[in-house]
Amino acid sequence: MIGFRFSEFTEDSTQTPFERLLKLFLELMTYTSGDVEEAFDWMKQLDAAHHITDDDYTLDDFRKDLEKKSLLRTDPNDSTSKITSKTEQLIRKRALDQIFGKMKKGTNGNHQTKYVGKGEESTSNKRPFQFGDSFEQIDFTESFKRAQINHGIEDFQMTEDDLEVQETSHKTQLSTVLMIDISHSMILYGEDRITPAKKVAMALAEFITTRYPKDSLDIVVFGNDAWQVQIKDLPYLTVGPYHTNTVAGLELAMDLLRRKKSSNKQILMITDGKPTCIIENGEYYQNSWGQDPKILNKTVNLAAQCRKLKIPITTFMIAEDPYLQKFVEQFTEANNGKAFYSGLDGLGGFIFADYERNKKRNI
Repeated sequence: MIGFRFSEFTEDSTQTPFERLLKLFLELMTYTSGDVEEAFDWMKQLDAAHHITDDDYTLDDFRKDLEKKSLLRTDPNDSTSKITSKTEQLIRKRALDQIFGKMKKGTNGNHQTKYVGKGEESTSNKRPFQFGDSFEQIDFTESFKRAQINHGIEDFQMTEDDLEVQETSHKTQLSTVLMIDISHSMILYGEDRITPAKKVAMALAEFITTRYPKDSLDIVVFGNDAWQVQIKDLPYLTVGPYHTNTVAGLELAMDLLRRKKSSNKQILMITDGKPTCIIENGEYYQNSWGQDPKILNKTVNLAAQCRKLKIPITTFMIAEDPYLQKFVEQFTEANNGKAFYSGLDGLGGFIFADYERNKKRNI
């Protein structure tokens, strides 16, 4: 049976009762896939065991404050409570803080490359004017100085040879598709793998939208089939009774990236096993053991296609089973991509480090 394990709750004296309970509530909303009533049931059990509230501020008071602050709304048709878009953003911010808490918001939200020239961000380098340089690049202060030195003050004039240009650096955009495996194995064997995957996706979404707003992030989930989900849908993701149709996920990811104008594209894939399903002639072809050559070959062929399209794939394998490594190595070699074998605790760090690394170079 799948369950959750909670450690002892330690209060922060600098926070209000509402703030302390809100942190716990946001965490539980990820575990319960957005089920408000289930989250409150967990909070009641925690309250009984660890006394997280007192007579001055109860869970009922907390619930009323959530509604007052527009973090919770009640559907008038069926009286069910649901979180709002404001709460969804708080969950993403909390995920970002948990995974990469010291990250600061950037100013322009772009990635510098190693190239200089006609770009957007000034550097400390200056050079003589060349044909084709834009008017905005001319450093007039330095140009006037050069003109005075070259021609003197009494016979002052400025020629093309006096002009000096402020060098600028190119910036690049990156289009990313994050693929998340939601097959049944993501909750098998007493280990919850889908919750860390959701947290990473929410943190990455918040990271990109705040620090690199010109980048794009699309989320694809894959089980028997693959479909796109919006960032706001991430807290509500659940695992289904699905096989692992990696091919469907890759095909959808490639289709989404094909529409992007950015020349830099990548796929990040979070999974915990081999592909076990493809669709042939409109029907599912499945092999639960994950060793079927037809399925594996088709998956590897797609990796090779992505390589030809200059779309690198980074695979984050949330499992360290030796029998999985051979397939992942074959898949990675076909794409000339990268692979990480990560435990649940290190998944976020791996993905953020890889994302930042890809931002500093042309893919």
